[in-house]
Amino acid sequence: MRYLYAMLVILLTAAVLVFIGQNIGSVTVSYVTMRFTLPLSVLVVLVYVLGMFTGGSLSGLFRSLFRQATQPKEPEPPVS
Repeated sequence: MRYLYAMLVILLTAAVLVFIGQNIGSVTVSYVTMRFTLPLSVLVVLVYVLGMFTGGSLSGLFRSLFRQATQPKEPEPPVS
């Protein structure tokens, strides 16, 4: 099984390196008053990482809200 994982890591690394090699051209991204020029492969990786972060955060928020909504409320202790 260890060799299968190693082979998958090698294949994924090779695919990423081929992607970077084929998308070396520069693109310009404008946002409000800022302007960035960077290689297309870097832009794609940045957007992917940003999507993972925001998607994970949103998923965690919904999971937490759902858990709070489905848990029964504990009765308050009687006031003496």
